[in-house]
Amino acid sequence: MMMNQDTSALILIDYQTRLMPSINQAEGAISCALFLAKVAQALEIPILGTEQNPDGLGPNDGRIKTFCRQTVVKHAFNGVTDGLAKDIKDISPLITQVVLAGCEAHVCLMQTALGLQAQGYEVAVVPEACGSRMAQDKDLALARMQQEKIVMLSPEMLVFEWLKTSEHPQFKNILQLIKNR
Repeated sequence: MMMNQDTSALILIDYQTRLMPSINQAEGAISCALFLAKVAQALEIPILGTEQNPDGLGPNDGRIKTFCRQTVVKHAFNGVTDGLAKDIKDISPLITQVVLAGCEAHVCLMQTALGLQAQGYEVAVVPEACGSRMAQDKDLALARMQQEKIVMLSPEMLVFEWLKTSEHPQFKNILQLIKNR
């Protein structure tokens, strides 16, 4: 599976203000998510966010929220249960691939990845943009998702798959984002 700009959406899961202080290496995950969002925005790839029980965990980090076309409020750990797949289809029925990043990797991110995969989406995860309270929980979640045939991508792997060629009209702009990381 190669990621395609024309059929992709980026889903940023639960980077919430009351959750992030407890997440191992939270700022690194947010920084990577912001990089992905800037690239997706430049390539006109839809970006959605999710918030798990925002009354309890607060809203998404404002830096993340500004990139999201919409935010799905959810109470189920699997975002599909609260309408995420429908919202993706409403944006464009051409979206067949989803790239996920977020927290917690072993709960909402993993369950949403498996839920979207069960709905027929090709699912990829960017581990560098993911987090859990405990590092071993993130590691186990990534291993389980790989066993379930969910693709793991580095940020640059994803970006260059979306670009496909150095002749892409956004190549120079994206290259500058990469150099500024």
